[in-house]
Amino acid sequence: MLSAAWPAAWAAEGGKAFAQAGGLLDFSADERRRIARHGPWPTREAGRDPGNALSGNARAIALGRSLFSDPALSASGRLSCASCHLPSLDFTDGRARAVAEHPLDRHTPTLWNSGLQRWWGWDGAADSLWSQALRPLLDAREMAIDVATLSRRLAASRQRVREWRQVFGQAPRVDDVSTLVQTGKALGAYLASLRSPRTAFDQFRDALLRGDRATASRYPLAAQRGLRLFVGAGRCHLCHAGALFSNGEFADIGLPFFSRPGVVDSGRHGGILALRRSSYHLATAWNDDRSGLDVVKTRHLDLQHRHFGEFKVPSLRQVSRTAPYMHDGQLATLDDVVRHYDRIDPDRLHGDGQRILQPLALSDQDRTDLVAFLDSLSVAVSDAARK
Repeated sequence: MLSAAWPAAWAAEGGKAFAQAGGLLDFSADERRRIARHGPWPTREAGRDPGNALSGNARAIALGRSLFSDPALSASGRLSCASCHLPSLDFTDGRARAVAEHPLDRHTPTLWNSGLQRWWGWDGAADSLWSQALRPLLDAREMAIDVATLSRRLAASRQRVREWRQVFGQAPRVDDVSTLVQTGKALGAYLASLRSPRTAFDQFRDALLRGDRATASRYPLAAQRGLRLFVGAGRCHLCHAGALFSNGEFADIGLPFFSRPGVVDSGRHGGILALRRSSYHLATAWNDDRSGLDVVKTRHLDLQHRHFGEFKVPSLRQVSRTAPYMHDGQLATLDDVVRHYDRIDPDRLHGDGQRILQPLALSDQDRTDLVAFLDSLSVAVSDAARK
């Protein structure tokens, strides 16, 4: 039986693999240092957003949680944020590509730990979490709302007027863009509160660092071997870095540029252009940060040719529960993802400078071990924890 120190969900999900655990690999000092960089979890980063004065505000978080499931935020009155980001599916929809008012070209990413990002969206077209929350509301393919419709609906609701007065000190203003921005900031406050739970890997990492061999030995040997590949020969940790298992940036990983016949998804290149066109980025008056520090990244953002075809390096936390994979959902399983990197063609990559990605020549056992490690970064989440 698993120790009480290990979350009970691990016994229910993947319990057979964890029950077979036993023994501890002899990790080198360098491997241990690399493993240590993937924690601690929860991270010590606060995840506070200086550009959103509502960040961390309990009433704003409650309002944002309510707005997240409110179909009044869509033009049709049929869709809410939760229509695509289902809490029961770890804030994804289980589809390869999202379907809102119209079919979309990209996969719905999880919202776990979104407050710890640096850029938002597969292409980084938003420089803050609250402005990212506005993008699907306004997109004609997604929720297709406009300022007039949104503000009138909110102002007509006694509940929303009461909540607005509690959070903003005034009722929603009709036909006023400030009401749209307030909606985004309340949603941003809620989304920033979503933190994924500790996992088998986190228990192992902490035990390894404190020299607790008995606890560390409960981590499956397959996952340990996969971890060794991840921080070693596989070089996965160079992009999937830190406690979030993401460097928060963008990369070309050899995927086709065409989202459908005749349509090219330019990725980060288009995202930077969209960010510059936005009326809600951090260099506008809607930024609550008066220090000027929050906007530095946006003002110094440089558009380069290499950005074409680059997409966000996603966090790997909860990764086994958020299939399918890649920005367009083209890979169904984690084994498919590992095979993609194993067989990658460097000639398809156009990034400048040293190329990190090279064929790995993995054995069948190597691939199985890497998937076992990736599985250990996920855990079942209770309904209460998802709220």
